[in-house]
Amino acid sequence: MLVIVDYGVGNVKSIKNMLLKIGCTSVEITSDIDKIQQAEKLILPGVGSFDTGMKNLHERSLVPVLNVLVLEKKVPVLGICLGLQLMTKSSEEGQEAGLGWFDRKTVKFKLENSTLKVPHMGWSDVEFKTHGYLSENLEEPRYYFVHSYHVDGESDVDNLVVANYGYEFVAGLQRDNITGVQFHPEKSHKFGIQVLKNFVDQS
Repeated sequence: MLVIVDYGVGNVKSIKNMLLKIGCTSVEITSDIDKIQQAEKLILPGVGSFDTGMKNLHERSLVPVLNVLVLEKKVPVLGICLGLQLMTKSSEEGQEAGLGWFDRKTVKFKLENSTLKVPHMGWSDVEFKTHGYLSENLEEPRYYFVHSYHVDGESDVDNLVVANYGYEFVAGLQRDNITGVQFHPEKSHKFGIQVLKNFVDQS
C-alpha cells in the first residue's frame, strides 16, 4: 500500500487522483499511525509554512513513526514541495527543527534580478544531475513550481535535480530510499505523471 501522509498542509486529493490515473489503486490518504506503519511506500506532500508543517507532524505524533519507517526500515518516500523542505535540518522561514533526513538547510530566494518575483510560480525546465529511477522515460522535463524557499546549494551531495530562477537552485534531493522534489508533479501534466509512475514502479 502507498500512503499519502495527511498532516493538514498537503494538496493530498490531487496527488491521489494522479496516482489513480496511472493505475495505482492501492493508495490511501491518512494520518492514522497504524495505517502509516503498514505502508510499502510513502508520499510526504505539503504546501504552506515550514513551522506549521513540522508542528502538525509533531501534534499527530508522526515524526517518530516516519523516522522508523524511513531511516530504519528503509521504506521509499517521496517528498513534494514543503515535503522536501521538511526533510532538511531547518529553514530560514521558521524556528522549528526539520526532520533532518538530509544534511541541508532550506533558504529563501535571494534574487538580484528585480524583474523576478518571489514566490517562484509557474513552469520551469529542470535538469536531473543524477540519472536514476525517477528520471526514467523523461525527455526535456519541465515542472510546475510554487515556492519562496528552496534547498541550499552549499553542497552537491544528494543533489538529484536542479532548476533555474534567477540562479540555479536545487529542485530535488535523493539518497537511498529518500527522495524529495520542490516542484509539484500532481500539477505538471505528463512530466508529473511520469515521475509519479517512476516512483510507484520502483522495486
